[in-house]
Amino acid sequence: MLSDKEKAFIEYWEANRLKEKSIYKLFSPGFSIGLCIGVAILLVFNSGWYERANMVAQAESSPWVLVIGIIAIVAFTGFFYKKFRWEMNEQTYRELKAKYEAEQKKANDNTGE
Repeated sequence: MLSDKEKAFIEYWEANRLKEKSIYKLFSPGFSIGLCIGVAILLVFNSGWYERANMVAQAESSPWVLVIGIIAIVAFTGFFYKKFRWEMNEQTYRELKAKYEAEQKKANDNTGE
């Protein structure tokens, strides 16, 4: 027997599965995770804990490379986090839907006898 929470999830996912897959909602939760990773990279880079690496980075690289790299990390993390969550919700939906249909079939078989 499906719980009320599982039934509510099935109803929600049937109504919103295509909307959740759209490109407009793609970066919402994963964006903040990627931003945290980017800020952590900036803090480590600016902390000066490895002086030789800082000297080489300041002498040979442009700050734009770091900025573009952090933007790429934020976009990559946001995109794949959202994709991962969508796939997990879709798998849960399919499992619950199969369970629900099996229960319906069993109930129909019992009432038909």
